Amino acid sequence: MVEDTRDGVKPDDHFYNADEFNVSWFPTLQAMWGSKGQQVMISTPGQPTKHYGIGAVDYYTGETEVIFRRHKRRREIADLLQRLLDKHRTGTIYVAWDNAGTHEDDEVEAVVRGAAGRLVLLYLPTYSPWLNPIERLWRQFRRAVTHCELFETVKALLAASRDFFDRCNQNPDKVLSIVRVHPS
Repeated sequence: MVEDTRDGVKPDDHFYNADEFNVSWFPTLQAMWGSKGQQVMISTPGQPTKHYGIGAVDYYTGETEVIFRRHKRRREIADLLQRLLDKHRTGTIYVAWDNAGTHEDDEVEAVVRGAAGRLVLLYLPTYSPWLNPIERLWRQFRRAVTHCELFETVKALLAASRDFFDRCNQNPDKVLSIVRVHPS
């Protein structure tokens, strides 16, 4: 169903894959080279502070729309949907994402109703992140921004996060190659 809808999108319509990701002040660790017998020390903050990225990538253009918030509740999800509607004043916007509880409810439904048929939400099967290409972009984000990196402040972490997605929007073909989606 999702693939059929995606492949049948009209020229004035837009198809997005969307999801959320954690932006943690704790550095994500990956394998590192070091001197034999010497462990590399990675500093961590005393108190973890979490923020969330809530975003979408256009399947055909590679453009991203990402917002950062302290919470990933229904209100924040509705904010992303409204931003997509504001960005595209005409045509239908299709959003494919998982079945998270935050993707349904009154606030999200109010945005859908307010769009008067221009916003269609499509749900991927539960527990199937491999079906959502945006997961690959989140993985690339972590590799490029947070792996083995401790930021002085949460503000610096969020600035680096925004810079990553600004760079993505300057090179949407690279985003398409990351999510392994190519325009037809």
